[in-house]
Amino acid sequence: MDLDSFSALLTDEGRTLLGALRDHDPAQELATATRLRREHPAALVSAALGQARLRQRAAAKFGDEDAYRMFFTPNGVEQSTRAPVAAYRAGRFAALGVRTVADLCCGIGGDAIALARAGISVLAVDRDPLTCAVARANAEALGLSGLIEVRQADVTEIDTAPCDAVFVDPARRSSGRGRIFDPEAYSPPLSWAVGAALKAPHAALKVAPGIPHEAVPAEAEAEWISDRGDVKEAVLWFGTDPGTVRATLLPGPRTLPGTGLPDPGTGPVGRYLYEPDGAVVRAHLVSEVARQVEGRLIDPTIAYVTADGLRPTPYATAYEITDALPFNVKKLKALLREREVGVLTVKKRGSAVEPEELRRKVRPRGPRSATVFLTRVAGAPAMLLGHPARED
Repeated sequence: MDLDSFSALLTDEGRTLLGALRDHDPAQELATATRLRREHPAALVSAALGQARLRQRAAAKFGDEDAYRMFFTPNGVEQSTRAPVAAYRAGRFAALGVRTVADLCCGIGGDAIALARAGISVLAVDRDPLTCAVARANAEALGLSGLIEVRQADVTEIDTAPCDAVFVDPARRSSGRGRIFDPEAYSPPLSWAVGAALKAPHAALKVAPGIPHEAVPAEAEAEWISDRGDVKEAVLWFGTDPGTVRATLLPGPRTLPGTGLPDPGTGPVGRYLYEPDGAVVRAHLVSEVARQVEGRLIDPTIAYVTADGLRPTPYATAYEITDALPFNVKKLKALLREREVGVLTVKKRGSAVEPEELRRKVRPRGPRSATVFLTRVAGAPAMLLGHPARED
């Protein structure tokens, strides 16, 4: 999609066409395109069908109500922050008393929208003309134009001094290399973003959740965020609590701060196994969970906590373990047959075995369900069979 084809979507004819395509079936796209081209220009039909596909994909991040009013680019759908995460982050800015934010590398405007809905005025900056046009259209579509100014510019040339805070979401993908893991290969590099953050009273830098802890600046608070169990991002906050590490789980939010606990000890598999949320693992806060449940690790290199008692925590999912065995596919197959397990959930940490490969080999059949953990116990490959724990 180029700027001309996008502009055509903003005309009355383009908007009408998009409205008619809201519930279109992608499997019937050829027939739909043939029918619509009898009444509309072919280029407009192609652009509208492409936008309809993007809106359908975006609904998972933005929800139906917003997604079907907004506009997207392929990169915009892929790289946008999920709406609940953006809203949480905007809420933190608002709680800090921030009234104006420079949103650098704003993309299609997802974060700017969340900030504006929190009552914050936003200067949204991106260097790509099409991306800026989409962000501007989204602000208008959602009735937020009064709070969002979209400016096409190189973010490194923007004076952020008039703003209370800076938010930077550097590009972490390359058309030739896919995901970028080196923070200095971000666009702009993390070092530049940190420099921009340090000039503002408050700032937040969105980074990949796999960022090494040693790459976190001493001046920053590091927060790992998950949404419904999926780790979405890490955020480096400035002007808050330097050196603090926390894991935040959405919905909620529920936040687990680091307390500097030493690594928990290891021990035998108990009656219960706790699977810490991915944000907890990324934040290196498994020790805090182990303390909450009075547990221990099953292996010094594996983020599974075991305990003899059930102590529910929002930061980990508890399973009752019925069998703990050395890894052996034949024994697992016989055990599943004996237990009449037909629905098998396979989880793994520290195992090279792929879940689908294991399912094909054991061929579970029966009316019951179970969960098997492929992992290591005291350094040895192991299988732990159980089910989600139920409170009495």
